[in-house]
Amino acid sequence: MTMKPRIAIIVGSTRPARYADAPTQWMLKQADARDDLDVEVVDLRDHPLPFFDEMASNLWMPSHNPEAVRWQQTLDRFDGFIFVVAEYNHSITGVLKNALDQAYKEWVRKPFTAIAYGGLGGARAVEHLRMIGIELQMVPTRTAVHIGGSDFMTVHPMFGNQPIATIEDHLLPSAKAALDELVWWAKATMAAKATEA
Repeated sequence: MTMKPRIAIIVGSTRPARYADAPTQWMLKQADARDDLDVEVVDLRDHPLPFFDEMASNLWMPSHNPEAVRWQQTLDRFDGFIFVVAEYNHSITGVLKNALDQAYKEWVRKPFTAIAYGGLGGARAVEHLRMIGIELQMVPTRTAVHIGGSDFMTVHPMFGNQPIATIEDHLLPSAKAALDELVWWAKATMAAKATEA
């Protein structure tokens, strides 16, 4: 019997007024409804990482900062990732970029997808995330979930402030496709790594 992939939903914003909690909980609900993965929320608020200040990436030498090491140990438990992505000035948040930089070995050959939000559905931020992920030797899925345009205006607290369930019908097809792809790639990379062990 194949082991179910362990997937982390990484909350990529730490602002007190962040919107990230709503899409995080919605994506958690979609993942929990499936029987082909185990999922856990990993909140960057619980990982007070310094700005990256190590001599080099942990690909080349061990990190010294205890929070960086704890972050790496957290990531190491997972087979894939779902990033919750806010778009800041056409890219990902600074705190998410720093979290990506604080590890390397723990990202390698693991797949990821995203649920993103912003005026254009966080599309530009997800594109940047994919480029960073490729450099970290990750496997980006083709599909992500995007909350943008009128949907974003409907649910965001500064505008319509409606529950995410209001726009759920618009999100479910991409959520299913993103999770299907994530599970497929997680199983493929897990199997490939098992043959190397």
